[in-house]
Amino acid sequence: MSRPDQQQPEPKYWHLKTVLSQALDTEFSVGQTLPNERELAARFGVARATLRQALDQLELEGRLQRRRGVGTTVAPPRFGVDVSPGQHTWPGTAGDPWVATDCTVAVPPRAVADALGVAADRPVETVRRTLFTHGQPIGTEHLFIPPGVLPAGEGTDNARGADRAGAVLARLQLLPWGGRDRAVELGSAGADAARLLDRLPGSPVLIVTTGYASGGSPVAVGVATYRADTCRLTFGDQEPLSLTAS
Repeated sequence: MSRPDQQQPEPKYWHLKTVLSQALDTEFSVGQTLPNERELAARFGVARATLRQALDQLELEGRLQRRRGVGTTVAPPRFGVDVSPGQHTWPGTAGDPWVATDCTVAVPPRAVADALGVAADRPVETVRRTLFTHGQPIGTEHLFIPPGVLPAGEGTDNARGADRAGAVLARLQLLPWGGRDRAVELGSAGADAARLLDRLPGSPVLIVTTGYASGGSPVAVGVATYRADTCRLTFGDQEPLSLTAS
């Protein structure tokens, strides 16, 4: 058994990962497809098993993306998701990069119902939103709003889909701002999130749960799922939500 102070030899795949990373910086651009495994293994003089280990590590680090039917491509820069408490705006305000795609009335998860203070079987407004970068989805969110919270207004009774979602968000913004809190956890993509984010079920994701308040009471809960390979969490000080390329 080796002593802790003895230097261990660098694994072949780790050295190859470093070489490949340098090649990504100098020879390839974002979105470009890499040669197939056979060609890459021949170029670098390694076994395909070693190559796969290096590619797996680069995908874990967010340098590469593997997409069904496309192959292995160079990933865009990681996006910073600011989880600091400095933002004082409702979802859907000007500058919000999320795209509202749908809105239905459905029973929320039990934890969300508890946070909103509603019965476990009571349907709530459920706005679905998606976050894109370089034309690819990197985040999906469900925003839950209980009945009786939104100010009276027109635009939701007969609206459907994205139009209804936009109308609900517009009415939410009429409420007096009362603060928010956030919780972050590492999770795995369920079937729906995996499909929307173009990932395999079980892929690692970041789950950010945001609670919104007005008048001292909870009025909305957002559960956002981010691709762990393309997003990183940032903790700014009194800075607004930042979703810009790093």
